[in-house]
Amino acid sequence: MLEAFVFYILAAALVIFGLLMITRTNPISGAMTMVGAFGALAGLYATLTASFVSIIQILVYAGGIMVLVIFVIMLLNMHPDDLEPMKARPFWVVVALLAVSTTILAPILCCVLPNKDFTWAALMPGFGTLTAVGEKIFSDFIFPFEVLSLILLTAVIGALIMAKRKL
Repeated sequence: MLEAFVFYILAAALVIFGLLMITRTNPISGAMTMVGAFGALAGLYATLTASFVSIIQILVYAGGIMVLVIFVIMLLNMHPDDLEPMKARPFWVVVALLAVSTTILAPILCCVLPNKDFTWAALMPGFGTLTAVGEKIFSDFIFPFEVLSLILLTAVIGALIMAKRKL
């Protein structure tokens, strides 16, 4: 019961941080809320007993990738005058939030709550360990892993070109 409570708290925190991240006009505050979302996601991985993935989430994403994002934001050298406030109408924000929450909560209310015998699915032996993750990444998912590194390299080069154009 405690695991389910922690899971729902972390899931709610992840959704809240995600919403805060996309609604911030200041890129630094958006990046900091992204760190919070990465922390909540690491907590979710920890509840799934994937300790290695949880630690890597904190070290790589909340540490390394966010340093890269902050570096790129600082390279762009945006002034407060360049950042216009979002002009979202409150009615449409409420409609969008209701649509998203209905989409998320409908399967829970229809499928999970009527079933009183809900149990967590059994995990494979070695789930989330260094060996299991390494075997998956470097055997089945080597091509997406390499493509991701090229996408990150392209983003950094694009930020450098944009920053050089403003100088």
